[in-house]
Order: sequence, then C-alpha cells, then structure tokens
Amino acid sequence: MTQRKIVQIDQHECNGCGLCVPSCAEGAIRIIDGKAQLVAEVYCDGLGACLGHCPQGAITVVQREADTFDEEAVRQHLALAGQPSLPAPKAPTPMPQGYPGSMARSLKLDIAAPHPAMARMPFASADAEGSPSSLVNWPIQLHLVPPSAPFLKNADLVLVADCVPFAYADFHRQIVRQRPILIGCPKLDDVSLHVEKLAAIIATAGIRRLTVVHMEVPCCTGLVRIADAAKRLAGIEVPTEEITISIRGQVLSA
Repeated sequence: MTQRKIVQIDQHECNGCGLCVPSCAEGAIRIIDGKAQLVAEVYCDGLGACLGHCPQGAITVVQREADTFDEEAVRQHLALAGQPSLPAPKAPTPMPQGYPGSMARSLKLDIAAPHPAMARMPFASADAEGSPSSLVNWPIQLHLVPPSAPFLKNADLVLVADCVPFAYADFHRQIVRQRPILIGCPKLDDVSLHVEKLAAIIATAGIRRLTVVHMEVPCCTGLVRIADAAKRLAGIEVPTEEITISIRGQVLSA
C-alpha cells in the first residue's frame, strides 16, 4: 500500500443513480445494493474523472493509504466484465531524423510587429501592438524535449498542464517569465513516459527549481504526482512550487 489519491464515495449522499459508473474508464465503480461503491482500490487511478458526473456530490478524491493503481489488473477486470479495455501504453512515434518541428532550440525574445491579417479578424483587439511572447524554448511538449536540450541546463523549469494557457490570460507575463516550459496532460498522455522523461531531465540538466502549474479539476493534479514520481526516480530532490488555476482563470493557490 502507498499514500496516494483515491476516490471516496459517501454512502449517505449516494442515491444509486449510476451516472458515475460509465464515467470511470477503469470500471472501478459499480452499483452494489443500490449504492455506488469502489470495486477495488487497484482499479482506481485517483484522477477523479467521475466527480463531475455525480449530481449528489457524493464522490470526492482523498489522500490516504491505498493499494497501488494497477493498469494490468484493470485490463483483466474489464476483459472479464466484457468492457472495452484500456489502450496498451505505447511509446510515441519517433520523429524522422532532423525533423524541424521537434528540433530543440532556444528562442530569442523578439517583439514582432502584428501581421496585417490580424487587423481584419473579427476578434482583433483595439491594442494593435498586442503582447510579446515570453516563450524561450521549443519544443514545449514534454515527450518531445531531449534531456540534453541547452535551455534546460540549470533551469528554473515550469511544468504546465496544457489547458492552463487557455484559462489563464496572464500566462506569459506571470507564469513563463522567460523560463523554459514543458507541457503535458496527466489524464490523456502516457503518465509513465512523462515520469521517465522528466526524471531524465532532472538527472541530466541539473534543474534548480520546478514549478508545476495545473488546473483546479481533480484529474489535473496528476501533474503534481508526475513531478513527485520523477524526482523519486531521479533520486534528486528539486525545490518544487505548485500553482493552481481555476477554470475561470484565477490563481487559486501558489
């Protein structure tokens, strides 16, 4: 057993409607004796995709001692139940040698003039100059960045959930601040690959500080667990800060 996040269902609040059952891709929840119950701890990934499907608010995610999430056990469980299985984890398709879109590079902070076409757009701002980008590295997807990329050396690194820049209007000025950023989704991406890649970056680049920025939704906190697991795998304790952004674009905690 390990200390981790896991779903908890309040049996007094649950009315047995069953809306949470199909929302759990791992099949961890079933209606038993008229109430939603966790079938087994090993089937629950703790990301909380079921939370928004409970009209009674009976489901929460708690931190406690629980059996470790077991993806292989989930596949066997789904197969026995005759449900579609989870996709097998696979490595991303390697880019061709020298593929320009994945070439690691540091970016010069130029303030470019706005393209004339932008002025004709119906959503164009009255501010013709716009705001300069603070992005200092490319690529930004965690799985594409090589651990030896020069912009990572002794960096104050920012690990960002990929929804954050859409929700937080001041993302470049308040979050990026000319620091290298890496983005990923803890729900849709392959978590094990992210842990391995981030661990390699921590071990190789000598990261000075790590800032993890995620949305307030429960599944997004998985980015924090990715960072923690990567530090354990690398065997290096990096000072870490966590920032939570609301779906309305507010900083909830920092």
